[in-house]
Amino acid sequence: MAYCSTALTIEFEIHEIITVHYFEYMKDFVFSGESHDFWEFLYVDKGEITVQANQSIYQLKAGDVIFHKPNEFHALKASGNKAPNLVVMSFRCSSESMRFFEEKSCSLNQEERFLISRIIAEAKQAFSTPLHIPSVEKVELSPSPPFGAAQLILLYLQVFLIHVKRNHFEEGGIPIHNLPTEQMVLSSNSSHLEQIIQFMEFHICEHLTIKTICNEFSISRSTLHSLFHKEKNCGAIDYFNLMKIERSKEIMRDGNMNFTEIAYFLSYSSLQYFSKQFKKTTGMSPLEYFNSVKKYSNEITNASKKRREDNRMI
Repeated sequence: MAYCSTALTIEFEIHEIITVHYFEYMKDFVFSGESHDFWEFLYVDKGEITVQANQSIYQLKAGDVIFHKPNEFHALKASGNKAPNLVVMSFRCSSESMRFFEEKSCSLNQEERFLISRIIAEAKQAFSTPLHIPSVEKVELSPSPPFGAAQLILLYLQVFLIHVKRNHFEEGGIPIHNLPTEQMVLSSNSSHLEQIIQFMEFHICEHLTIKTICNEFSISRSTLHSLFHKEKNCGAIDYFNLMKIERSKEIMRDGNMNFTEIAYFLSYSSLQYFSKQFKKTTGMSPLEYFNSVKKYSNEITNASKKRREDNRMI
């Protein structure tokens, strides 16, 4: 029996990423606009914005995405009462299938939003360049990223584009917002939990509630309660608060923010409340933890310096 190979069609050939951003803007933010020779999509994670794309005006709310084709002028401004959080990703793709996204916008379903969260999660590990700095024009690869992180970004982006084309537009390119969106099918409690935790990670800088999580995943309060107590031995919000404390530790180790800035960044109501929660979780105040990290870091630096000096003497 002679086997023959079958060539597979690749709808979106993407080999270059220009930028990956997650911005947290002020509610009076205005961007005067730009144009460039590559594709870009903008996803509204929180708040509302007004987007100008050439001569067209779009009103986007949380959950909406808009695509900008190469050389299309685009500008935006915050238009709601909430400060907007935006995901912006730009890339080069000359595939014919990309023409479909010209002058397109739509509201994403849960699965598509999850794919964007996976892109952001991998980008944090694949690149050493911070995702929140608007002036970045080139992302730098991390010196030691997890295996396959950059490739996963490309794969998630390809899957995202395929799903958007399949799910939100008819063959003639007309948005089908009026058709019901199928909810993501969850294969097991563990995958369900993983997706909820990923959602929490994506919204780590916000104030999440049980109601928000239940609405997002179409589950009851009792189901959410049982899931977290079974897998994590605590409630969903308790776990989210632990995640916030862990993130605050990471920021302290980086040394880029003071305690007040960290409290504001993670949406604590005050520095005092942040300090109280931090000590309740870790047994130390933020200052005590910071000093212990600094002391440990100095010990490592001094030990490393001593080893180098000893090696030179040998």
